[in-house]
Amino acid sequence: MRTIDLPVNPTGHAAPVTHVTLRPDGQRLASCSYDGTVLVWDTAEPVPRPLHRLRHRRLVNASAWNPVAPGLLATASADKTVAVWRIPDAGGRAQLVNVLARHTDDINAVDWMPDGERLICVSEDGRATLWDALDGAFLSEIGSHTAHCMAVSVSPDGIVATVGEDGMVAVSRPGSNTRPTTRHYDSSIEGCAWSRSGDILAVARDDGAVDLLTPGLDLLRTLAVSGSAARTVGWSEDDASLIVGAYDGSLHFFDQAGKRTHQVYDARVWPRSVSVAAGLVAAGSFWNGPHLYRLADAAEVAAPDSGNHGPNAMTAAGGELYIGCDSGAVFAVQAGTESGRPLVRALLSAEGPVLSLAARDGTVYAGTYAGHVISVRDGRHVTSEQLGAPLPSLCFDGDRLVAGTYNGDLVVLDLRTLAVTERHRSHEGSVKSLAAMPGGFLSAATDRTIAAGRANKRNTLWEHGNLVNAVAVLDGRVAASASRDHTVKVGRIGRLPSGRWQAGEVQTLLGPDESVKCVGLIGDADAPVVLAGSYDFGLYVWHVDWEDNAGALSSGHLLAEFSQGVSCMAPLESGQVAVAGWDGRVLIVGVSGDGQVGIIREWRVDELAAFADAQAPEAEELAGSGTDGREEAVTA
Repeated sequence: MRTIDLPVNPTGHAAPVTHVTLRPDGQRLASCSYDGTVLVWDTAEPVPRPLHRLRHRRLVNASAWNPVAPGLLATASADKTVAVWRIPDAGGRAQLVNVLARHTDDINAVDWMPDGERLICVSEDGRATLWDALDGAFLSEIGSHTAHCMAVSVSPDGIVATVGEDGMVAVSRPGSNTRPTTRHYDSSIEGCAWSRSGDILAVARDDGAVDLLTPGLDLLRTLAVSGSAARTVGWSEDDASLIVGAYDGSLHFFDQAGKRTHQVYDARVWPRSVSVAAGLVAAGSFWNGPHLYRLADAAEVAAPDSGNHGPNAMTAAGGELYIGCDSGAVFAVQAGTESGRPLVRALLSAEGPVLSLAARDGTVYAGTYAGHVISVRDGRHVTSEQLGAPLPSLCFDGDRLVAGTYNGDLVVLDLRTLAVTERHRSHEGSVKSLAAMPGGFLSAATDRTIAAGRANKRNTLWEHGNLVNAVAVLDGRVAASASRDHTVKVGRIGRLPSGRWQAGEVQTLLGPDESVKCVGLIGDADAPVVLAGSYDFGLYVWHVDWEDNAGALSSGHLLAEFSQGVSCMAPLESGQVAVAGWDGRVLIVGVSGDGQVGIIREWRVDELAAFADAQAPEAEELAGSGTDGREEAVTA
């Protein structure tokens, strides 16, 4: 297993903050990150400062402070381990006490039992397991889900609640002979938290609501939080307040009666994690550190000081490659640059991450985590209304722009005004990727399917064994998809006289050891080359032979390795493909005359950002989503 190797950011993390947890006294905060580290912050001072940097091999999903021994911290990682650390309150180094290994998949969350000795770990393999944290002994399996188990919470009297992508909520008491009590929902459940009294379990629903349940999982009340998925929940010490993080980019504060008292919106906040202690609320971030707010009035106490340029999206048009980043920046690079310093300009600086890009006729369109589409042309910006959820995908469908949302919607927008003209629910899960083709477009979603057609009329081409992260098309005749099931599928596609799309000669390509994040196609449709990037840091290549589908089981090779996951790809007008990783590298890959696939040139996004600053020191900046009237943003 390769280890994440990103340059250290001395003031914080080098990638987004996935999870935060305050120590009960509010004096320390642990933040976890995609950079493979956990930072322990001193939050006793007005400006938090990092005291300890703990490392895993892969991204860190969660951490939990011990309820009995305040100096013990458990951290859960995608390296399939849970580490237990002793954190000194004064000087000295953090000490690794134990490693709970080896789990069979990524660990998504951990929580301590009230005795401070046993630890619950929940994993992408669906299992919830109980361990002796200090001895490292596996004790038992206390439950399982049919899909990824996403969160765990332990009540003060030792009742364990787990939730998962299968929509199941399960509560059990380890050591008892009774079967778990369960409650089932129609969609993924990714967050849960017991009240401090243990009388109420709050469950964050994918439809944007939060259910308050009894220990027996009977419904007490439903809180209507957001039009986008509710991701995480946290209670104040006296149970008088409940904080909800939702994928509308906001933190929602509710009182005991279920009334919303405050709403905090900051495009830098990643509300997949919240924590409450000692009058403070902490939240995750797309920037380099946690956010802190005052519980009483939601006033900001502290915020991170800089963003990171992890690339999430790319597209190409007019001889330029456009790169969208976690920081909200979009850079335009002359794609034909052969050597030396490339020509770079900073096109956009949104407050929150850019998740998707599309470009045509001198206009660039950016889909943001905040749920807006921003168009940029000749220095002028137009911003759409908030579309209800983050926008991981954009493409053109004729003279219209289509945005795919986390909610599973396909939203059609006018190219000039960005006014919404149509909205269709086309997938039972997030629309992760779109690819334009003649007569329609392809879509890939977390419901495991690849579909083709127009926004209002689509049919499934094929299905994966797990969610689909990306889709690509070549000459309107070949499609390829990348999935969390560790495979790539490629097949010929065509349209029947009825207008329905169909796929044939579908091959399954093997190679990556982990989820496949992005996919690209180059070459000729009769003998295509498939590129795929994985969370295992590898860039893989397959030469497709339509006559030998059995050969797909053993074909393919590793072309390049990154220092983090491979995040996105974009076809270039030259027939080449740009490939980017979260380590900030961008490779241009092409096929030579003799059919060999190779790397033509390489850039680093942080260097491109420096070049853009040097080449255009007065570059105009767009701050915000445009809905608050700041800068020159024009809201459709």
